[in-house]
Amino acid sequence: MATQNDSTFREGQSTTRPPYFDGNEYPYWKTRMRIYLQALDYEIWEIVNDGPFMPLTKNEVGEDIPKPSRDWNEFEKRKASLNSKAMNALFCALDKKEFHIVSSCKSANEIWHKLEVAYEGTNQVKESKISRYTRQYELFQMEQNENVYSMYTRFTNIVNTLGALGKTFSNSEKVKKIIRSLPKEWRPKRTAIEEAKDLNVLPIDDLIGSLISYEEDLAAEKGHEEKKKNIALKASKRESDEESEMDDEELAMLARRFRKFYKKNNEQRKFRGYKNKKEKKEPITCYECKKPGHIRPKCPILNKLKKKAMVATWDDSDEETSDDDEQQEMQI
Repeated sequence: MATQNDSTFREGQSTTRPPYFDGNEYPYWKTRMRIYLQALDYEIWEIVNDGPFMPLTKNEVGEDIPKPSRDWNEFEKRKASLNSKAMNALFCALDKKEFHIVSSCKSANEIWHKLEVAYEGTNQVKESKISRYTRQYELFQMEQNENVYSMYTRFTNIVNTLGALGKTFSNSEKVKKIIRSLPKEWRPKRTAIEEAKDLNVLPIDDLIGSLISYEEDLAAEKGHEEKKKNIALKASKRESDEESEMDDEELAMLARRFRKFYKKNNEQRKFRGYKNKKEKKEPITCYECKKPGHIRPKCPILNKLKKKAMVATWDDSDEETSDDDEQQEMQI
């Protein structure tokens, strides 16, 4: 359930109460108050704008003089009462400070004029303001990254302020000014409008509607392109992540292999160390004599046998040499 302070259901301006003026935003209040008085009764607005109705009569010499109120007819009474209605509407629209400014006024026209002087200045001040706002109008340009609605709001504020000061622009002047204020990015649309439309008769609302439609198309196209870029970026990132995952998997596999290889080598080294220790503990046995404590090349028994064999070999060699000498002598 919506609460009373919910901004979605905020209370709007009342149609039965005049717009309130506290000394701020006078051009805004002036425009709204003029519409309010015209809606109340157009004759009331005429009284405010032109001055109060005063029934007149002729004197003896034919001059117009105010007619005594006791002699007013019904029509004159009704017309004269419009000034009081207009003054009451204006007084009800002002806060206490603004009321004191105009409390001595005798007509609605005087109240209206006094507020204009207080917040728009005298004619000299008014001309200065007109000059300043006219320059803003002439230099008006659509800003970068500004949407059409914001641009048109700024433009309308300048035009309305000038209108309140008495300087107005025709529809064709405003249309051409907005066309000229578009940035370079809008040049295709600007050219299309100038070629397809007659700017002298093109309503400004149609122009703004066309620009907003074009802006929405540009935004949709830009959003589509950004979506494609995001998809491509996500795909690239996914590929990069997959490659990173593959690299991580490869590193993990290499680490597992290294640990396995290291473990295997460590076990082999432990086994060899154990084997060497075991071999060191067993006594050395000679293959020749089968006695412990030495190896076969150092076996004393084997060495004795070798010496005897060598002596025997030398003896046989001497005998063979002497026999050969005897045979040679006999032949001679």
